[in-house]
Amino acid sequence: MALASGTRSLKILICGGGIAGQALAYWLARGGHRVKVVERFPALRATGAQVDLRGQGIEAIERMGLMGAVRSKLVNEAGVAFVNAAGRARATIMANTSGQGRQTLTSEYEIMRGDLVRILNDATKDNVEYVFGKSVDGFDQDEHQVVAYFSDRSSEEFDLLVGADGQGSRLRRAILSEGFDPYWRVGIHMAYWFVSRIASDGNIRDTYMVPGGRQIMRRSHNPSETQVYFVMREDSEEASAIHREPIERQQEFWAGRFAGAGWQTERFIDGMKTSPFFYSQEIVQVRIDTWSKGRVVLVGDAAHCASPYSGMGVSGGLVGAYVLAGEINQHPDDLPTALANYDTMLRPFAEEIQGQVNPRLLRLGMPMTQRAIDAFLTVTGLATALHIPDLVARFSKEDRGGDWRLPDYPQLQAA
Repeated sequence: MALASGTRSLKILICGGGIAGQALAYWLARGGHRVKVVERFPALRATGAQVDLRGQGIEAIERMGLMGAVRSKLVNEAGVAFVNAAGRARATIMANTSGQGRQTLTSEYEIMRGDLVRILNDATKDNVEYVFGKSVDGFDQDEHQVVAYFSDRSSEEFDLLVGADGQGSRLRRAILSEGFDPYWRVGIHMAYWFVSRIASDGNIRDTYMVPGGRQIMRRSHNPSETQVYFVMREDSEEASAIHREPIERQQEFWAGRFAGAGWQTERFIDGMKTSPFFYSQEIVQVRIDTWSKGRVVLVGDAAHCASPYSGMGVSGGLVGAYVLAGEINQHPDDLPTALANYDTMLRPFAEEIQGQVNPRLLRLGMPMTQRAIDAFLTVTGLATALHIPDLVARFSKEDRGGDWRLPDYPQLQAA
């Protein structure tokens, strides 16, 4: 789609080829702008664990015309079971597939991150320039342009530089005051990887609680693979620092923290060593007062990471990309106004989804003692027997994004 007659086409650089970066590239290219995406990995990073779509994120995908492609790749996860050490389900909360109310612990739209990345890439690769194995090491800017300096020592001028480089964004550090900590921590850490699937791995996600504020989750996404998640409550410096260590050291740390935990722990630790990927992270939110500085702007997790426990991480990135592109397309000749409007329009939504994370409730779901675990399973089992979670989900007025609505941008409508 071309811009309105007499309107300037912008030259825009997006740093990061993940979900938010590619979604933004999609909308900007649709608006007639020249878009380049640089990704520091040597190829499309179509890996990662299971993600989901909820609330406004579902509508964002529908407006992109990609819901058919997404539906064709959905993971068949029917619900979540809380199991004991013998693997017996003590309580099961099924997905809400009624189309009414809000999603439960399992969304109706579960998809592997890699599949969603490939869908977005297929939708943009013909209209967007992708460069892999390259990163932005720095930039200079004035009121007319921003000059990006790349890892291969080249440089190039752009009208706008976008940081879509995730929770640990380097571009975010460059636009914030020195020493400012953008992270809001909840004292929880997570690691996940794949193991070979066995016959007992069904399409219900299993959750096993271990004394000491630890939790193990198992979910299967295809006939041959199962995802494993180790989660724990810990406020130590060692736990916060481990995510920056070599993978071998990370794996030693997690194996040590969960040794002897019971259930299928030994199988999962053994499978860790041969997994095609392994990822360890601290659960944080990114909370900053501004998402832009001059001609540099942040999107997705780089701007407002809500954490996996919000249930809106991917949806938040899709929505943010849509709003940023919409404002740029409404004001291509006035970027300061476009970026200010982006902040004003999106911030209520970002604060809403971040507010879904309640540290007290998270700690309640990760008990420290076996007695507390038994009490949790008993109460949850009774609630599910009475169908309370199902009824609450079906009759809720809103999903996790609240009553905030996606704005309409005529410039982004399909031709």
